[in-house]
Amino acid sequence: MLASQRELFEMPRHVCYLNAASYSPLPLRTLEAGRAAVARKGTPWTLDAGFAHAQYERTRAAAARLINADAADVALTPSVSYGVATAAKILPIPRGSRVIVLENDHSSPVLEWRARATAQGFTVETVSQPDDGDWTSAVLAIIDRPGAPPVGLASISSVHWSDGGLIDVDAVRIALKRQSALFLIDATQSVGVLAMDVRRLDPDFVLFPTYKWLLGPYGRAFMYIAKRHQGGIPLEQTAYGRRDVRAENAVYFADLRYVSDARRFDMGERDHFVSMEMAAIGMEMVAEWGASAIAQRLSMLTDHIAQELRGLALHIPDRSLRAPHLLCLAFKGGMPAGLIEGLASEGIFVAPRLGRIRVSPHVYNDEIDVDRFVAALTRRLKA
Repeated sequence: MLASQRELFEMPRHVCYLNAASYSPLPLRTLEAGRAAVARKGTPWTLDAGFAHAQYERTRAAAARLINADAADVALTPSVSYGVATAAKILPIPRGSRVIVLENDHSSPVLEWRARATAQGFTVETVSQPDDGDWTSAVLAIIDRPGAPPVGLASISSVHWSDGGLIDVDAVRIALKRQSALFLIDATQSVGVLAMDVRRLDPDFVLFPTYKWLLGPYGRAFMYIAKRHQGGIPLEQTAYGRRDVRAENAVYFADLRYVSDARRFDMGERDHFVSMEMAAIGMEMVAEWGASAIAQRLSMLTDHIAQELRGLALHIPDRSLRAPHLLCLAFKGGMPAGLIEGLASEGIFVAPRLGRIRVSPHVYNDEIDVDRFVAALTRRLKA
């Protein structure tokens, strides 16, 4: 089993940080790269002509590796919401069809479709949060609901951010294909921990940032775009999205045709000297450990917590229905006031999410951390 990687992070022993699903700390290597990058930006005359291109192609390749994609099918974006807005500009959602979203899902894969529904003539149908925690069955039931209009698109997260529910994207994809429906996956809470192979799954879009499970900075995110959608018009019009618009040329706008792959959808100002390399380093480290090894380690930690807390007045999702790296604890009668703050006062950091405690360890956590959390939570709940 993959060992704890705590020594690769600037994390004192008294800190018990179990909140990777909000934002992860940066590895020491990434911190060093960030400091060097700030200094580099201070002396831009030291940069050679190919520096920026090498940075974003390295980062694009690192993102593609995590989902078994061709680098040419991955666009550089600043956020998941930017990617959803790009997809919405490209996709023809049929009038009279349904767009499927999840109740209490993160805002990014939901709000764009709500904003467009009336003008474009489709409806947004929300999958209710299931009492039994079985998100997959709930999604499939909505897709195949008898007498319902056809599904145009499912825009959903692969792991629900507020309860840790795991969605079987393979089963959802099969159901959508029966209706020739589109599939957009917000993989924020899964890429890097749960294996994804877009060559096999064949989704239309997959989007994910680096600042959570991929140990990277804010403002760096990626969008996989299936080749069948790469002929669309980008959200922004950039010189590098066209075949030949260059200041070095005698003719500036020499060829306004778009480049032929997902690079046409890259965000404006993609030359992020400070954060682009930082994003690449985190993703490369995650890829070297491997999703399977990371998931096995984190599952061991969350399973241990679940087992130790069984005697308390908590609802703990069934192991088969939750992601291995997120454990969300619901309270009978509601979360006690001041619980999150009390834990933080002891150096134990978890997140409150819709009345639950969300526990999300990463590779820097170890058995000492989860035992501390269990002991502190048990003591406070019994008190």
